[in-house]
Amino acid sequence: MSAAPDKWRPSLTLVIFTVLATVGVLPLVGLFFFRLYDNQLIRQTQAELIAQSRVLATIYAQEVTARLDRGLTLGAEVPTNVLPDPGDQVTPIRPALDLTANDLLRRRPEAQTAPQPPQPVYVEIGAKLTPIIRETQKVTLAGFRILDPQGVVIAGRQEVGQSLAHIEEVADALHGQYRATLRNRVPDKPPPSIYSFSRGLGVHVFSAMPVIVNNRVAGVIYTTRTPSNIFDHLYQERAKFVLAGLAVVLGTIAIGLVFSRTITLPMRELIDRATRIGRGDREAFRPLRHYGTREFAQLSHSFLGMAEQLARRSDYIATFSAHLTHELKSPLTSIKGAAELLQDSVQGKAGSLTPAEQETFIANILSDTKRLEAMAQRLRELARAESLPQNERTELAPVIADLRSRFPASSIEASGSLDLMIGMSAEKALIVLSHLADNAMRHKAGAITLEAIDERTTLRLTVSNDGEPISAPNRDRIFDAFFTTRRDQGGTGMGLAIARAVMASHGGSIRLKATDQGAAFELQFPMG
Repeated sequence: MSAAPDKWRPSLTLVIFTVLATVGVLPLVGLFFFRLYDNQLIRQTQAELIAQSRVLATIYAQEVTARLDRGLTLGAEVPTNVLPDPGDQVTPIRPALDLTANDLLRRRPEAQTAPQPPQPVYVEIGAKLTPIIRETQKVTLAGFRILDPQGVVIAGRQEVGQSLAHIEEVADALHGQYRATLRNRVPDKPPPSIYSFSRGLGVHVFSAMPVIVNNRVAGVIYTTRTPSNIFDHLYQERAKFVLAGLAVVLGTIAIGLVFSRTITLPMRELIDRATRIGRGDREAFRPLRHYGTREFAQLSHSFLGMAEQLARRSDYIATFSAHLTHELKSPLTSIKGAAELLQDSVQGKAGSLTPAEQETFIANILSDTKRLEAMAQRLRELARAESLPQNERTELAPVIADLRSRFPASSIEASGSLDLMIGMSAEKALIVLSHLADNAMRHKAGAITLEAIDERTTLRLTVSNDGEPISAPNRDRIFDAFFTTRRDQGGTGMGLAIARAVMASHGGSIRLKATDQGAAFELQFPMG
């Protein structure tokens, strides 16, 4: 297998650190969204100015209405499309200033000299409303100016008697249209660098609310206020922000510890185990000290189980190869020696073999060849037995019928749940039973008895015979490959090893049972 390309790859620790650092920095990234927050503060300020202006406009309209008979001159007539529908129950004015849309104007122009002084009645109304706007300003911190129909200030802290009619928002209001604007507060001085996060610090919100009397403009309520300072807000709530920052830091540390405990440490231990297993350390197969997560526990169990199985398989192959070499050595040595003697005899060398001796050596060669063929057949059966099953199912009844036909000289009796399906093919089930029957016949058994019992998830089959019993020293070795007590009768010692391999590869088992007479084996077949 080709190795993975040698290129830089981030470690898991680096990935986790990057994730945690990103989580920790996310609150700081919020500074770049100050404009959105500023915009919300500006609209909130505009909404407050609309409410305050509307109250003063209502009071101002009542004062003007009460003095119409004193010769008050109203302003421009309001267009029909600007006036609200008389049938509407509510006519809200919604804040619409948008700092992000660059609705920011230059600094408000200075007041100009009024072309003519306001009418005395308007001055009287302004004087009456001045205490009201001053008390209101103490609480709201907004600046109030009341203008007559010509745009001249009649009430306010500053600019009384001067004209503001040339200002855009005032001009619109003098024609009956409400208008609000954003204007630079300090346009000639560059703000500190940190202020660049918040454009709302250097602006004023101006609101011009027209006062309508008899569908004509009777004046304007001109208000202004600086939006709430986001940094002042942060400073006032500094304790909460410190606690939030500590919570973020502690949360990040907690997440890092959880990642380290549940992923990094178990993964490093598993990597160490893999390295040790590669060096042949069998102690590395023991379970990990800590698994972290359910998925990692499953992964480690599967990996260590696979590695242990491969190690056992490697040991089995090494042991099997050693046994096979030993078993093949004797017949091959015998065949080679007999062939050399026959060759010398054919070449007429001294001490040539007699015809009777030649026949004996030829018979030995044929006998050893037959043994090698039998071993080759058993090896093929063993290889086929260890192959994984592929949705195999069969009943025992037809398998036992084939067994009887293969061993006609034996008395084979079967009883029990023979019609149940087992998770094994008929061919492999017949291989298992044939080796048991052949082993019984070689040990002088005359009768073989099979009894099948349904155990819900498995089918237990007891195979017993009346042949020679198995001696105590041999009971632990009968399933070992190449172990046989009938080598001189052609036994290969592979029959029971093949039977065990077939059962194990299908999730079943086979074991020797204790019995007072003959031999008995218990087989557990998985249900099909």
